[in-house]
Amino acid sequence: MSNVEFTILGCGSSAGSPAIGCDCPTCSSADPRNRRTRCSAYVRAGDACFLIDTGPDLRGQALREGFTRVDAVLYTHPHADHLNGIDDLRAFCYVKQGPIALFGNDFTIDNIESRFDYALAPPSPTWDKPVLLTHRIDGPFSFMGVAVHPIPLAHGGWPCLGWRIGDVAWLTDLSDIPPDSLELLDGIDTLFLDCLRDRPYKSHLSVEESFAWAARVGARRTVLIHMTHGLEYRALTARCPEGVEVGYDGLTVTGRL
Repeated sequence: MSNVEFTILGCGSSAGSPAIGCDCPTCSSADPRNRRTRCSAYVRAGDACFLIDTGPDLRGQALREGFTRVDAVLYTHPHADHLNGIDDLRAFCYVKQGPIALFGNDFTIDNIESRFDYALAPPSPTWDKPVLLTHRIDGPFSFMGVAVHPIPLAHGGWPCLGWRIGDVAWLTDLSDIPPDSLELLDGIDTLFLDCLRDRPYKSHLSVEESFAWAARVGARRTVLIHMTHGLEYRALTARCPEGVEVGYDGLTVTGRL
């Protein structure tokens, strides 16, 4: 059986950590696990290399992790901290001299086609723009021989997607997991899960809500992502129940396809 490898490119919220103008324990920490770029992942599965989202830190994340290949992007939703690095895909198109496939729900693809139409044109001789191919999906599909499963989620009033490849799932930016989507998580080994802050928030999970969903999903390993600077790595680690851990930029997890 083949492996799938998820690398956290960023586990921060929209402001990142350290936050500008803040000297809280997280922002002033020397622990590199408290330095969080905007939330995204890089996934190697079979012969394919995926991004989950293109946040505004994409270029720096790619240089930090040393990857140069992207075959497709799996979008969760069109908030700026998950989408607005889309122009940095032009470097990957130039390297491969080919287009990159984008997958998302109608809500997200409508947003991309409206705001970034220049990136959907045929390539120029110099590949000076991204060359992207949009795909609207509403169920499982296969890409380069890899089975990909979208997981519909509620993100406040927005329809968001989580993504499952093999026995690993990435669920960021959510306030609820509908019953049908919960069934799509049966048998997962590793769950990356939204965990914004201690206090409840209308479109994200709080710490205690994340702990409760982790227990309900029942993955062997749950890794917390999309955290504000209000959650310091060591302090939150001390509160985590068995099987739950605090994610950090650069953490790589291996699962099975």
